[in-house]
Amino acid sequence: MIHAPGGACIAGLGMTELGRVYGRSPRRFAADAVRLAVADAGLALGDLDGLLVSHGLGGSPGIELADTLGLKDLRLLTQMNAYGATAGAMVSYAAMSVLSGAASTVACVFADAPLKPKQSAGSAYQRDAPEWYGFGGMTAALGFRSVNAFYALAAQRHMARYGTTADQLGAIAVGTRAWAARNPLAQMREPITLDDHRESRWVAEPLHLLDCCIVSNGAIAVVVTAADRARDLARPPVHLWGWGQGHPGIRKERGSEFGLTTGAAASGAVAMKMAGVTVDDVDVCELYDCYTYTVLVSLEDYGFCAKGEGGAFAASGALAPGGSLPTNTGGGQLSSYYMWGMTPLSEAVIQARGDGGERQAPANDVILVSGNGGILDHHSTLIVSPHAKGA
Repeated sequence: MIHAPGGACIAGLGMTELGRVYGRSPRRFAADAVRLAVADAGLALGDLDGLLVSHGLGGSPGIELADTLGLKDLRLLTQMNAYGATAGAMVSYAAMSVLSGAASTVACVFADAPLKPKQSAGSAYQRDAPEWYGFGGMTAALGFRSVNAFYALAAQRHMARYGTTADQLGAIAVGTRAWAARNPLAQMREPITLDDHRESRWVAEPLHLLDCCIVSNGAIAVVVTAADRARDLARPPVHLWGWGQGHPGIRKERGSEFGLTTGAAASGAVAMKMAGVTVDDVDVCELYDCYTYTVLVSLEDYGFCAKGEGGAFAASGALAPGGSLPTNTGGGQLSSYYMWGMTPLSEAVIQARGDGGERQAPANDVILVSGNGGILDHHSTLIVSPHAKGA
């Protein structure tokens, strides 16, 4: 039995200060974000009967966050982790819980605090070196000791197969920064050019510094509830039309599809079928952009352009302000803030509500939200809208 015949929606959004914000633990950030999201919806903490928690690489929180918030009589409490795909997975889990009657009002939160005073952003995710053994030891000896190196390998493979160029990746960085210039919350708002991209230092060839996401402290939370209930709450509901996941399990070996195809292909197909839309119906894309390359390959896998044509599509200006497919309208993780999958999700909520200000997209009827985790290992997709499905 469906207990929410009008569907599920996001009724509240809470965002703490984001960026170089010190003095708060991930748990405190998370608690603050949940409180902000609940208040944004016009609810009280006691109205929550579900809490889903995702932490980053900077430590806790876990399910003990419920105690921090003083929550009681919860019907749903879980810590989830699919890396950058977690936000989409949490929201879909919350939506299914609302639709089934397992819970009525669920907060989903991500928090991280890897940045430390007087330390560089590049050192934020450094960990003690693991004990290398087997094939992993061989790759480490060849220099593959970081996420940057593996994403560079994926980008290099795409370039070798399809002729994708560094300037095409640079076009994504430039367009994303142009959106960030319109976002007062963005960490990096200074406009950049293709020359700036070319001159930025190498991180792992072919990825320049401006191909890579920034690092942020903070937390973001959303509240998911039934659409029928949300109509009487404080903010316009953001309706959840469809969701899907993709975990292709592609090995990083010769002859595989690593770097060429991602889980966006599967998760996007499922989410769009559930929503009853195609790529032609999508007005805005909020894509996980840990790297410029991730945007490019996701666009291809969703079907916004043919495989191998993502570079040309990005270079055409389609993604930037004034383009045919506004993408990462808040500046994304490349220029705005890095909160895993909550970065694209939060901007989708802002766009769906019409709260984008100078960066508001001209149309917002159908918004695609993408999450990517691991080394292209995990993917989630949400289709959201300011309108009830079928309305």
